[in-house]
Amino acid sequence: MRALFVTTSAVQLAPDHPTGLWLEEFAVPYLAATEAGIAVTVASPWGGPVPLDPKTAPNDEQRHDWAAPLLALQHSVTLASVQDETFDAIFIPGGHGPMMDLAKDATLHALVARHDAAGKVIAAVCHGPAALVHAKRADGQPFFQGRRATGFTNAEEFLARLKDVVPFLLEDEMKASGADFHSALLPLLSHVEQDGNLITGQNPNSSEAVGKALVEAMSGR
Repeated sequence: MRALFVTTSAVQLAPDHPTGLWLEEFAVPYLAATEAGIAVTVASPWGGPVPLDPKTAPNDEQRHDWAAPLLALQHSVTLASVQDETFDAIFIPGGHGPMMDLAKDATLHALVARHDAAGKVIAAVCHGPAALVHAKRADGQPFFQGRRATGFTNAEEFLARLKDVVPFLLEDEMKASGADFHSALLPLLSHVEQDGNLITGQNPNSSEAVGKALVEAMSGR
């Protein structure tokens, strides 16, 4: 089994607001997938080393425990180089970076449409669903139309003190694109939604649950 993990290449959210990948949202599902025998390819718009949000820089314990995913992040391939390949799943971790590049990445959107039409697993966590708000299904309908999903909420963006900094509010944008949006009763609690081949997680604390759901879906369980 093969999974494509798609990360951001963006390094800035706004002036004085650096951004990038939120490490936990990549590392935890990456380990869940690879420990289950799933081969993971890491891709980004630019390829090469994936930028990390400074707030998610790993500590010494994480550098040890997450050594394999940290190494994988040093060698991402370009999305263009895998646009004709077929994977069993596409997974998009967050950080605010996807709002800046993946949300408007036509290569990724074409990959998603093709894999979605084939019933392959499409998964995203936290701000990862930002990469899907402008995506389309093969029939031209919005990707999220009528699908039950979750993502980083307006309340969580307010708590992060970035509500007035982000280019759009993910919850609002997902609803505008037709998503049947659901979230945990309280901000920052783990919450995962699964609707057919679509798996979404609400926030960084949902990383473990998303990784488990991804592996189970790919394994047919």
